[in-house]
Amino acid sequence: MNTIRIEIPSLAENIRMIESFIDNAKEKFHLEDDIYGNIMIAVTESVNNAIKHGNNGEKNKNVSLQLSLDESNIKFIVNDEGVGFDYSNLPDPTAPENIEKIGGRGIFLMKHLADEVVFKNNGACVELTFYMN
Repeated sequence: MNTIRIEIPSLAENIRMIESFIDNAKEKFHLEDDIYGNIMIAVTESVNNAIKHGNNGEKNKNVSLQLSLDESNIKFIVNDEGVGFDYSNLPDPTAPENIEKIGGRGIFLMKHLADEVVFKNNGACVELTFYMN
């Protein structure tokens, strides 16, 4: 199994480093364009949530991203240093009362783009799995 890890301070502009990390993985592991697009959106959204909500934008706190690849799937694990959140009780962003709201779509997007989304450590860790075949 191939594993690569990056850790970034909680600054919004560090999303660029995450995008480069994903671009490098695309090249290294020859990811197809459709899975690459899903990964780019879901993983950057997850890291963005970790920066903004998990670590409250505190630049002295870090977000780590780990990629693990085997023959059948690619998994991204995002960890922040926050206390977590109640991921089992999220408002539905497609409900009429939420359509106009800014935000609240990140986890919805992740769940639709990744094949599996698993929250751990009270929500301070999210695992996004994408099937390769």
